Amino acid sequence: MNIEDQIKTSGQLPPSRRLLISLLYTANQINDQIGEALKPFDISIPQFNVLRILRGQKGKPANLSTIQERMVSKMSNTTRLVDKLILKGLVERIICEENRRKVEISITQQGMNLLTRIDPVVDNAENAITNNLQPDEMEKMTDLLQQLRH
Repeated sequence: MNIEDQIKTSGQLPPSRRLLISLLYTANQINDQIGEALKPFDISIPQFNVLRILRGQKGKPANLSTIQERMVSKMSNTTRLVDKLILKGLVERIICEENRRKVEISITQQGMNLLTRIDPVVDNAENAITNNLQPDEMEKMTDLLQQLRH
């Protein structure tokens, strides 16, 4: 089904609008599917992103600006996300004694354990989303999206 049918519009859209609406529509569909995969773990996509960023630190803490830089969605309120993860026991905040403005965030063992359980579920969801594409098509699409961002 083409995008015009999906959004129930009559007539052909201009190519640039057709592309952008297709991208937004697809991104929302992907977010919904990944969100559903994460639902049983009581974690949102941005929270999952924070946990993966912290795991990628390999034991080193990160500050809020480092986390924000690496977020997939720059719209996320990193402080609020970290606060929610702290309440769940998945990350911890360390405040520097000498400089109380210096705050570092680390993933806890509980957070690491949760990621170990989530990883195969998200892998399966990602594979289900992309199963209609061949590896070379995925590479080409990735390259094209990168061109669009620059």
